[in-house]
Amino acid sequence: MEKTPQGTSVGVDDPYEFAGLCDYLTGEGTCRYAFDHYEHDPEFARERAADDYECHVVDPESDGPCSTSWADCPHFRSRNHDRECVRCGLEEKLDAHSDERPLLEEHHLSYASDGETLTHEITVYLCRWCHAQVHDSWARITDDVSPSPAAIAALEERRGREMGEFGFETAAERYDGDEEEK
Repeated sequence: MEKTPQGTSVGVDDPYEFAGLCDYLTGEGTCRYAFDHYEHDPEFARERAADDYECHVVDPESDGPCSTSWADCPHFRSRNHDRECVRCGLEEKLDAHSDERPLLEEHHLSYASDGETLTHEITVYLCRWCHAQVHDSWARITDDVSPSPAAIAALEERRGREMGEFGFETAAERYDGDEEEK
């Protein structure tokens, strides 16, 4: 199983199984990395520019990968944007007015293979509880699990506060209640 630089498990054998399309791939099949970040890798940018910035991994005729794979691209990056845990399915519930810790955390599936150079950034979301299990044990991302009771309780607490905000209370009622508490 893949490991972090600290030696803990990331929960997968092959991170590319969880990679989606490259974050730099446009809808037209071009490489936005070569266009936007040419100064980071001028040789790569020149190669892509010579091919009209066409992605060398995706076949534009079939809307899918061609003979090369994402691992062959030096600048591949795939970050999951679904706001739910890929292991147990817990959905994120954010409160913009709170500094509470999020229910979901980014989980990196790929790290430096040689100990120094990052291979590719492949990131998914795991809830805090699944994240701890994956790093602290033999738990795998592909395990068929349900959200933990603590995760469900945290989610329901946030939903309850959100539902409380839907109730209407005039400013006069709200401020009168504050004065009575003093």
